[in-house]
Amino acid sequence: MKIRTGGPADTADILSLLDGAVAWLAARGRADQWGDQPWSTNPAMIDRIEGYTAEPFLIRLATDDEGRAIGCCVVSEQANAYATPVDERELYIRNLVTDRSLKGSGIGAALIADALDEARRRGIGLVRVDCYASEDRRLVGQYRALGFTETESFESEYKGRPWRGQILEIRL
Repeated sequence: MKIRTGGPADTADILSLLDGAVAWLAARGRADQWGDQPWSTNPAMIDRIEGYTAEPFLIRLATDDEGRAIGCCVVSEQANAYATPVDERELYIRNLVTDRSLKGSGIGAALIADALDEARRRGIGLVRVDCYASEDRRLVGQYRALGFTETESFESEYKGRPWRGQILEIRL
């Protein structure tokens, strides 16, 4: 596996990864996280991913030996709007997705390690991420296993319903 910087030419590959994740989640009764419809057919989601290819965002793309996209992590020094602002520079993980057919192969952990390295390169000591906080808190547990600590919970709206989230952080 290699990790490289992504750009506009990678939009279709990133949307394909997200479509796979949405289908995988929906098949497991977890459509509350990212919905049950492909992101590649949703103009707002396409715009979001295309927006990630410009400043102030950095796309890091994991690829296999053939160059196929198998994971993506988007980072920025700007947190999502629902995150409580902090009084220091931070690197905020905006989007992390991996090829679900390769679940458990360490792609997500490698992308997180890459994000931590990026924070160090920039001289930033705080990395934050937010995720869906389902009742079983499975995804929160995955971030905790990678070294993140829970900070604040939040609730936003998704398709007219409450969406529970958790913000986590790592101090470097």
